[in-house]
Amino acid sequence: MGASAFKSIWAELRGTSFSQGWIDAGGISTRYLHSGDTARPPLILLHGVGGHAEAYIRNLKSHGECFSVWAVDMIGHGWTDKSLEPVEIPRYIDHLLRFMDAAKIERAHFSGESLGGWVAARMAIDHPDRVDRLVLNTAGGSQADPRVMERLKTLSLQAASDPSWEFIKARLEWLMADKSKVFDDLIATRQAIYAQPGMKEAMPANMILQELEVRRRNMLYADDYARIEAPTLVLWTSHDPTADVSEGRRMATMIPGALFTVMDGCGHWPQFEDPEVFNRIHLQFLAGGVPPEAERVG
Repeated sequence: MGASAFKSIWAELRGTSFSQGWIDAGGISTRYLHSGDTARPPLILLHGVGGHAEAYIRNLKSHGECFSVWAVDMIGHGWTDKSLEPVEIPRYIDHLLRFMDAAKIERAHFSGESLGGWVAARMAIDHPDRVDRLVLNTAGGSQADPRVMERLKTLSLQAASDPSWEFIKARLEWLMADKSKVFDDLIATRQAIYAQPGMKEAMPANMILQELEVRRRNMLYADDYARIEAPTLVLWTSHDPTADVSEGRRMATMIPGALFTVMDGCGHWPQFEDPEVFNRIHLQFLAGGVPPEAERVG
């Protein structure tokens, strides 16, 4: 493979002023990637289940020019402390509140993908005083599809039990509409995370929301979404593997005043698969505007 063909995370971060660090969030060592002046409005980016902050490496530079951006490894994930106890939505919320307090963030914009969107929505419902604007990116929490849940659980547990190249690659390819977007350096990064001590034991705790009974008691319903006060953008994709466009639109209609838009040609990681389009839409909304692709459905 020629040097010009190799795609790396470092290349994605080229020209980006950023830092990696760990903060004690109420006893939980929490890893983050940060970009931007801390005097700017805070923006917290939340990955999906089994994920990590690198989900946002293609967004740090552009967003760091306008915000103080924090891509956080949630509890049990990435290089943050692991949990052997099942991690349900209230525990994710508690961890994030501790993180915000430790980082001296009173309020922030929240943008979450998949599980991150589920957590961000719950944060906006239960703690409206901590949330400014809200982006729900192929967000979970609104439905329980046993086929999707079983597929996600199987791939994740398999990858953590045997973090071989092929298993990790399959787990990442599940996220993408264009499988070629899963480049080697991304696989190697997740492989290192999944191979770290304690991840095999922690993964079942991370996957507890894929159990039907547990998921149902954590789900968000119409009455919950109706309580969201933050200006909200629901962003969906044409090839999301967890739910089709109609589910994203249904979610948006339950949120007062919500905007809804669809990114074509993307799967579950639109912020990574098509960062140029995502960054433009995302930044315009976070700045208080209405992206031309978006429609008001809530």
